[in-house]
Amino acid sequence: MTELYSSMRVYVEDTDAGGIVYHANYLKYMERARTELMRSLGYSKPALFDGLQLVVHQLSIKYIHPALLDDEIRVLARLDKVKRVSFLMTQMIFREGICLAEADVKIACLDARTKKPAAIPLPMYAKLKGLND
Repeated sequence: MTELYSSMRVYVEDTDAGGIVYHANYLKYMERARTELMRSLGYSKPALFDGLQLVVHQLSIKYIHPALLDDEIRVLARLDKVKRVSFLMTQMIFREGICLAEADVKIACLDARTKKPAAIPLPMYAKLKGLND
């Protein structure tokens, strides 16, 4: 299993008037952590490469506790399962060890021109698959 934790700070721009993180911003934190996980695997521009794109295809999120202004949060990105044209990830956001939100995310590979499903390039597929066997 491959995973990475990214630390982030909650800024005023992330919150509503009450200092609570706006729900869509949890997705931004998760996107950053997924990007850093892919970067740690050697993919510096993981969203667009070799005429292909990696995109969020499906996402289910559960909000458990609110993140607040000035919180330092840790965001987990964990690779769970790799298929030929997609992979599944678990993501969680923590503050001081308490889970604030958790999500299951399916990332799909698309042809950048046609926007239709495409196979993950063999070197990337082999690396991702090898990390999870």
